[in-house]
Amino acid sequence: MTIALIIGVQVFGKGFIRSIAVLIGLIGGTILAALLGLVDLSAIAHAPVFHLPQPFYFGLPTFDLWSIVLMIIISIVSLVESTGVYFALGDITERPITGNDLKRGYRAEGLAVILGGIFNTFPYTGFSQNVGLVQLSGIKTRRPIFFSAIFLIVLGLFPKVGAIAQIIPEAVLGGGMLVMFGMVAVQGMRMLSKVDFMNDKNLLVIAVSIGFGLGFNMMPTLFSQMPETVQMFTGNGIVMSSLTAIVLNLFFNGLPKETDEVTELSLQQ
Repeated sequence: MTIALIIGVQVFGKGFIRSIAVLIGLIGGTILAALLGLVDLSAIAHAPVFHLPQPFYFGLPTFDLWSIVLMIIISIVSLVESTGVYFALGDITERPITGNDLKRGYRAEGLAVILGGIFNTFPYTGFSQNVGLVQLSGIKTRRPIFFSAIFLIVLGLFPKVGAIAQIIPEAVLGGGMLVMFGMVAVQGMRMLSKVDFMNDKNLLVIAVSIGFGLGFNMMPTLFSQMPETVQMFTGNGIVMSSLTAIVLNLFFNGLPKETDEVTELSLQQ
C-alpha cells in the first residue's frame, strides 16, 4: 500500500502534493497498519512532553588507541558511501562535483558526527536514500534543508513527536525505502550511461565491481573467519564495489595524465 500510494501521488499529483509523495505514502501506510492492529502507541504514551538534551549523558569521552583506529576504519567505510551520494546528487542537480565539494562534504559529516557524540545520538552520514528523495520530490535547492534543520531541532525538544516516528511499522518503512533505494540504483545506471562501453576494459571494471558488491552482500559469511576489522570492509558491498572499481581502473587505465587533468579543468571552468 505504501508503494502504491507513492506511485499514485507521483502519477496523479501535482506541485507540492507530488513533492511529498513519500510522506503521503508513509502516513497512508501507517493508517492502514493501525486499522489492521499493527501499530503500537505505547512509545508515545511513555515519552515525556518536553526534554532538553543533556550533553555527554552516557559519560565523558575516553581515548583508547584501538577504539580510535576502529572508528577511523568505520569512517573510511562511511566516506566511500558518502562519496557516491555526493556524485549522484551532483548528477541529479546537474552540478559537477569538484575536490573542494568533496572536502566540504566530509568536513560537514565530521562535524555532524562530533555533535552527535556530544548530544548522545548516532553518527550521521550522507544516507543514500536521500538521493531517491531528491529525485522523487524534484527539490534541488538547499533552502528547504535550512528550514527543515530548524524545524527538526525544535521538534527534537518534544520527545512525543519523535515517538510518532517510532510507531511506523517496519513494513511501511520498507515500502518507502524500496522506492527510494530503487531510485538510487536508477541514478547509478544513469551515471554509468556516460561511460564509454566500447572500451572492453571499462566493461570489465563495471562487471567485476558490481559482481563483488552484490556477491559480498549475498554471502555475508564468506569472510566470517577473518578479523572483525577486515569484515567491516568485506561486509559492505558498496565499499568492496568501490574499491574494486578504483583498483581495476588504475590497473587498466592508470593515473590520468597531466594534460587530461588540465583539459578537464578547462572544461569545468
